[in-house]
Amino acid sequence: MRPWLKEMRDKQGFTQSQVAIKSRISRSYYTHIENGTKTPSVPVAMKVAEVLNFNWTLFFKNDSSLKEHKEQEVS
Repeated sequence: MRPWLKEMRDKQGFTQSQVAIKSRISRSYYTHIENGTKTPSVPVAMKVAEVLNFNWTLFFKNDSSLKEHKEQEVS
């Protein structure tokens, strides 16, 4: 599970469908990414991060905490 991703999405006021559309991926794929059952490819990670305004490399950090994710958000 990626609670930090859901929190970022909620903070932006987006639904999963809206993020998926803006990222040009299916809603079901985005749901899997947010639930942590799938890891996005680098291009998809970059698109989602651009939509939600954070550093895309956060998807690939296994040991980072929510606090660390918040500190690395792009302004």
